[in-house]
Amino acid sequence: MGQDNSVISDDTPAVTLAERSLAAVADHIKSGKARRIVVMTGAGISTAAGIPDFRSPETGLYANLAALNLPEPEAVFDLDFFKKNPKPFYVLAKDLYPGTFHPTVSHVFISLLASKGLLAQLFTQNIDCLERTAGIPGELIVEAHGSFASQRCIDCKTPFPDDKMREHVARAEVPRCIRSEADGDDRCDGLVKPDIVFFHEALPSLFYERRGLTETADLALVLGTSLSVHPFAGLPDMVPEPVPRVLFNMERVGSLGTQADDVLVLGDCDTGVRKLADALGWRDELEAKWRELVGEEEAERQLQGMTKRVQDEVAQLASQVDQVLHLEDKDDDADDEVNSDIRDPGQSKEEGPGTGREGNFQATEGAGSARVGDEESPFEEHDIRGEAGRMVSNGLGLEADTAGPGGDGRAEPGSESQRQTNGPGSAELPGVSAGASPKSGSA
Repeated sequence: MGQDNSVISDDTPAVTLAERSLAAVADHIKSGKARRIVVMTGAGISTAAGIPDFRSPETGLYANLAALNLPEPEAVFDLDFFKKNPKPFYVLAKDLYPGTFHPTVSHVFISLLASKGLLAQLFTQNIDCLERTAGIPGELIVEAHGSFASQRCIDCKTPFPDDKMREHVARAEVPRCIRSEADGDDRCDGLVKPDIVFFHEALPSLFYERRGLTETADLALVLGTSLSVHPFAGLPDMVPEPVPRVLFNMERVGSLGTQADDVLVLGDCDTGVRKLADALGWRDELEAKWRELVGEEEAERQLQGMTKRVQDEVAQLASQVDQVLHLEDKDDDADDEVNSDIRDPGQSKEEGPGTGREGNFQATEGAGSARVGDEESPFEEHDIRGEAGRMVSNGLGLEADTAGPGGDGRAEPGSESQRQTNGPGSAELPGVSAGASPKSGSA
């Protein structure tokens, strides 16, 4: 996970901020000292939107792909495979195409930064176009792994009309190049593909042209990413000290937390963003703008979904804890049985009040519970963030060991080195998230 760096000690004073807290970050912004905010986002920012993950059978995406007899799920985003058989990609695209999903509070917060003239640049790994839907100006967005926003022929690069693309995707049909002899050129008839970065494709040149903007930032916000794969993963490290870096994520990632002015807000992105909005005095404006954009029904759906995810995460974690305690008790019982036989072969073995299985289960459940709209992170008071984070489904984004649109980077299937480092011109695949894998709402 790239967390080999030492976390800054609580005794180490902040340099730029008054202290390492969201309140201090808000003061930094309100003071006018943060006028060039750079934001970096990953799959977790779209989790609340309900974007299906890639591997989890419950979403239907994996089942659809499995029915097409792919050599492996990642093949659907492999350029060589696409050239041979583009149909699986368009079956998947039908479920993921923009227009089905709505922005989250986190998307709208970034839009709010832009409207206030504070957003210098947004770098996103996601291909879902929700940043655009939220009203963030296109010139402020770098879609590092491409997106569904445009499409073209893979042979002659002729752009393909948006309306025709939508019609083809709705029918899960493969579009072909529109260039014909009537245009004064030979008929092309090549395959059309959205401008999503597949395996064997380079990242957009805009990513390399703009990434230097991180070096001029006076505040960096990192939301919902595992920062597992380069070159995107290196962006936070380009932010100079002592510029504050704020992480909204289910767990600590990369080098975040190792510098004097790093602030870690561990939990789902939307909860953390609402906390910052509260500290800035923007909460009412944020909520109103979000609800106006997505509608009351969608807003309630996202809030209810957040509560359900918390409950599911806690239930899973509690089950794991209970299993571990059962195993420990079995070991203890075995030891007790041996010792008991030595002391008194006929003595009965009763479970005393000190086993604590029931109590631990309830304590864990309580630690993770949260009310709809509750401003406290569900995993902040107890150290269950790591495991809970690993159980949240990622949205449309590539994480460390997955491939598909909109994630942390592109990785050649089966190649660990490619998963870790991809330079200019290398095979960087847009990631669809990994099932119940880590870091959603975070990662």
